[in-house]
Amino acid sequence: MKYSSKLHLIKKIFIEKIKKNSRFDYPLLTDGYSSSDLQEASKVLLSGRLTMSQITNKFEKYFAKKIGSRFALMVNSGSSANLLALFCLINPHRKKRLKKGDECIVPALCWSTSLWPIIQAGLKPVLADVNLKTFTLDLQTIKKKITKKTKAVMILNVLGNCSEMEKIKAYLNKRKIFLIEDSCEALGSKYKNKYLGTYGDFGTYSFYYSHQVTSGEGGMIVCNSKEDFNILKSLRAHGWDREINKKNIKNFNFINEGFNLRPLDITAAIGFNQFKRLNKLKNTRAKNRNNLIKFIKSSKKWNNQYTFFNPQKNLDPSWFGFPLMINNKSSKSKKNFLKYLNRNKIETRPIISGNFANQPAIKKYNIKYKKKDLKNSQEIEDRGFFIGLPTKILDSSKINKITNLLLNVNNF
Repeated sequence: MKYSSKLHLIKKIFIEKIKKNSRFDYPLLTDGYSSSDLQEASKVLLSGRLTMSQITNKFEKYFAKKIGSRFALMVNSGSSANLLALFCLINPHRKKRLKKGDECIVPALCWSTSLWPIIQAGLKPVLADVNLKTFTLDLQTIKKKITKKTKAVMILNVLGNCSEMEKIKAYLNKRKIFLIEDSCEALGSKYKNKYLGTYGDFGTYSFYYSHQVTSGEGGMIVCNSKEDFNILKSLRAHGWDREINKKNIKNFNFINEGFNLRPLDITAAIGFNQFKRLNKLKNTRAKNRNNLIKFIKSSKKWNNQYTFFNPQKNLDPSWFGFPLMINNKSSKSKKNFLKYLNRNKIETRPIISGNFANQPAIKKYNIKYKKKDLKNSQEIEDRGFFIGLPTKILDSSKINKITNLLLNVNNF
């Protein structure tokens, strides 16, 4: 059997296994890996070198060039990328660094590992509400939350959308406040022809399953400062200087605190191969989103059951999912409706994790907030959810089925 035929067979078996293990007919992502992805992965397996090596390094350089950043560093997850950004800002090797107790503004509509690295770095998180239209922090809210202790802002570019990044960055620069751009859900989105993740002092991305580029696990952090890049490299790998000082023959020279957040070359190979066709994947998701909206609005059952999530002005979006806001429904009826969709084998997710202020760990860590200040985040939790956007064009029969199920929302 020819090598190409073997790859095709492997892919077929691989996809069948994924479908068999999934209880959904319409999961968050279908057929996420191509034959060429598996081919690149097999090359790494056959090389005998699975740990971080040349493939990772090539991917990092290619990613930085394409995304428009001076440096890029691959890690084992988007969460690890966020962790490195915060620990870089407090690192003693940094000329200007944050100190314990400094405040970092973070949206209440966030993921756990957007928030926890702030606490782990000894900083104080300040929960802020999001804009109901973009699901992101806007400049007005940031202005209200800033105090003399504010030294950093963590922004999440939710589901591929963003805020007015130019204005936010200019405002924070004047006040010498650092900006961390969590773009784990927005790889490929461009605001005013500049990639999201490159407005901040640090930008972070995720390659987790169902993201715009998926290598199973993996992430990337970008920055423009050589000082920060060297700190990030040492933090990623135990705190040693092996990757910084190439002339140093002493391999175990520890110059910093550190973690082990290195990726595998096999995940880098898959991610690298997918990243090269990011525009194609992005365009396919956009077409599926537009077709879903078209079918929903043209259905006889359409009665303004939903508010659709629209992109920020001047944004060329790279959609992560298809979010919907249910109109005139309580959180209880939404819960019952999502159970109905799941029973009908449509996978759903909350917007990020909803209003994170509701999570039990918030009380444990004594994070203060006022409930009335987080109304939009709560409304998004109560009314919002999203379904997947495949990387292959949906046929009309599939869209019709999804549309009919979604438009039954008023029955709950």
